[in-house]
Amino acid sequence: MTEPTLSAEASSAAGWQRLPVRARLLCLLGPVLPLLVPGVFGGVALARALDLWVIPLVTVALAVMLGTWIGLKQYRYTYWKLDDEGLAIRRGRMWQRETRVPITRVQHLDLKRGPLQRMRGLATLIVHTAGTRHSAVTVPHLDADDAERLRDRLGRQIDPDDDA
Repeated sequence: MTEPTLSAEASSAAGWQRLPVRARLLCLLGPVLPLLVPGVFGGVALARALDLWVIPLVTVALAVMLGTWIGLKQYRYTYWKLDDEGLAIRRGRMWQRETRVPITRVQHLDLKRGPLQRMRGLATLIVHTAGTRHSAVTVPHLDADDAERLRDRLGRQIDPDDDA
């Protein structure tokens, strides 16, 4: 069964950009690590109750497989696009979510780089918008140069608007 996805040509023709290949490992680690904790504790609890000490290995393996599957899907179906109107982010395959941040709504911009992101030349762009305290759009694991370019381009638009 083929998966409906944007082809490389369709993505670039529409201006949609994928996350860099270097981001794949970090996209995998994101869901795997939180699933390992319940996998280990649940497996140990079941092993004590049933006296089968192979269960923790099975639950850890299931947590790693499920996290890897989720991470690969998140990596594969995350796109971003910057155009004259603003920044757009598209995520998901079955439940697609597309977020558009108009340039006129951008309040300020943050770049965040964790140690693993710095090792891989990646960055997270946080776009704060007008609205409540939690009005921000986050695009994790962008290429660091792309993230700086996006920040600078969106930031240039903010400055003339603030002077008015």
